[in-house]
Amino acid sequence: MTMRERCERLWTDARLWTGLGTGLGTGLDLIERGAIGMRGGVIAYVGPMAEAPDAEQVIDCAGRWITPGLIDCHTHLVHGGDRAAEFEMRLAGASYEEIARAGGGIVSTMRATRAASEEELVAAALPRLDALIAEGVTTVEVKSGYGLDLENEVKMLRAARRLGGERPVSVATSFLGAHALPPEFAGDADGYIDHLIGEVLPRVASLADAVDGFCEGIGFSPAQIERLFVAAKRSGLPVKLHAEQLSNLHGAALAARFGALSADHLEHLDEAGVAAMAGAGTAAVLLPGAFYFMRDTKVPPIEALRRAGVPMALATDCNPGTSPLTSLLLAMNMGATLFGLTVEECLAGVTRHAARALGLQDRVGTLEAGKRCDLAIWDIERPAQLVYRMGLNPLHARVWRGS
Repeated sequence: MTMRERCERLWTDARLWTGLGTGLGTGLDLIERGAIGMRGGVIAYVGPMAEAPDAEQVIDCAGRWITPGLIDCHTHLVHGGDRAAEFEMRLAGASYEEIARAGGGIVSTMRATRAASEEELVAAALPRLDALIAEGVTTVEVKSGYGLDLENEVKMLRAARRLGGERPVSVATSFLGAHALPPEFAGDADGYIDHLIGEVLPRVASLADAVDGFCEGIGFSPAQIERLFVAAKRSGLPVKLHAEQLSNLHGAALAARFGALSADHLEHLDEAGVAAMAGAGTAAVLLPGAFYFMRDTKVPPIEALRRAGVPMALATDCNPGTSPLTSLLLAMNMGATLFGLTVEECLAGVTRHAARALGLQDRVGTLEAGKRCDLAIWDIERPAQLVYRMGLNPLHARVWRGS
């Protein structure tokens, strides 16, 4: 489409943050007095208003800011129950590991999730999804991992896919069967991985966009995760990994060896892991909500990731146990205040780099011709206000695929 061809819809008199920069200190990519044109749900024009094509419908943004639609690239939105009682236990001094080993943690949510129907899981997840949508989120990733058997992992992934039919939002799904050891396989983690590979993965492959795992002392060993990743690759699914959250088992380097889309958490990531991720193009997904909620003190190696040029995404990690957070705007503020990210890094972390963490960088995450017309229009004076404020939502309008 040439610049002068007519668009279906044109947003004018806007200040644009395109998200096309490196996100590594080169300056915000801004277009003053800009315009965005859409045809067929896809961006057809981004640039100065004076050069914009004609359009069937023109929307005057009155000087407001437009960014790409926000992307929450790591969530556990679909689950049964909550874990408020465990929150009280932690306030009384119990550790995450102690709660998990006492039958709480992920297995507690497993029981509630197994007891819920697919319809009940969808209904419970919708308010959490609505909170994200209200802040300009247009793409969200949703993991399984609370079913921990074939029937319930399938149920979770179906519920996650249904969210995209209930609301105007793009949903990416991740199969997280290797999240915790279910009671049926107590003491037999190798047997459970065999079960996931032989019985579950073949049945969920059509419902999942990626395979995830929890590589940790209270999760699964690197050797067990490696076997799962081999099977995932054989099934044609990309991988991602919860890694280096509580200790350094070198999961990020393992993930990078498999060309993982992302390694997530990373508080205990070392220089070798950073180098491996940089070499593989694996994104770092930072989850400050979990860091805050668990009162952690070990900050991810932000400067090392910067130096190596590893893309840094930010996400809510919305889950019932360690990050009951449904605000990506607050996650940005936490990324800045707790981890020391810049404004530009926070913005890139919930747009361009979040898209990279989902393997969607050719479709969403920046304002450029050919990508989906997913926009967030803000009542702000400067982009820093999206990161600076807490508890205030300045979203004026949200556009998903041009509507």
